[in-house]
Amino acid sequence: MQRPWYKQFWPWFLITLPLCVVIASLYTLHLASTNADTMVVDDYYKKGRAINQDLSELKEAARLGLVAELSITNGLLSLEMQGEHKQGEAIYLLLSHPTLAEQDVQTLLTSDANGVYRFRPDHELLNGQWNLQLEAFDKRWRIQQRIRLPIADRLVIRAGS
Repeated sequence: MQRPWYKQFWPWFLITLPLCVVIASLYTLHLASTNADTMVVDDYYKKGRAINQDLSELKEAARLGLVAELSITNGLLSLEMQGEHKQGEAIYLLLSHPTLAEQDVQTLLTSDANGVYRFRPDHELLNGQWNLQLEAFDKRWRIQQRIRLPIADRLVIRAGS
């Protein structure tokens, strides 16, 4: 006498494989719908054209010979500027994570009496690649560079490099 189909190995094996694929695809759909890609913006074309058209701020920073020395110690970010810039002028700092927009840090820095800009972010900065942008308060010049955190000692960023 032959056993019923539900007591045999092969029917269950053949049912299990497509069932695993269905479960995996539903999980993938769940991940895709709950974790949106923050890098994609609606007006990406306009933003790209604006970036390409306005390189004058970067050229101005190179003309002024600006150099920024960045250090991070115990969560405190210290920045010293050298070159032909106005002493004590406020600087916009933007530290943007390449993929996690909620980790981005944007603030206006003012210097102390020694000319050092200091800032303590609200959250710990993740290790890895970051986009650093320093910009004058009046938007005359801008320095930008991709950096890697953590910084061992000091990171020297030269305009135009």
